[in-house]
Amino acid sequence: MAGRSFCFSDDALVAERFSMQLNSPERRMMRRFDMRLPAVVRLESQDEVQTETQNVSARGVFFYLDRAVSAGTKLEVTLTFPPHVTLTDSVRVRFTARVIRVDSPLPSARVGTAAMIEDYEFLRSDGSPDFLSALQKEWKSNN
Repeated sequence: MAGRSFCFSDDALVAERFSMQLNSPERRMMRRFDMRLPAVVRLESQDEVQTETQNVSARGVFFYLDRAVSAGTKLEVTLTFPPHVTLTDSVRVRFTARVIRVDSPLPSARVGTAAMIEDYEFLRSDGSPDFLSALQKEWKSNN
């Protein structure tokens, strides 16, 4: 009987955890992709930091920095999607983002940084916005 009670207790615990998972809201709205992409992060102080992404979604990005930044900090990030991802030439995208989460430093002193993408533009190889991005920006400002 004691063994039965123990099994029932385990089943109840599993059911309770499952119920908690069903009732807890998922904050992520878009699918994340584990992608290690080269990135240049420009901080509000205009310092540039070279890093690589850990994961990317349509609305956000996660990467490690060598310094702590505060939640709410505005960043400019330039990512390079290599040919094996785009199946054509490399594509560079520059976007503005706001830090929404900072993970406590690991022993290596790298600081995990999650940022929500606010606006983006595709860049030509010389770093200037391409024609479609210019049109998109003009359309956004008029609407």
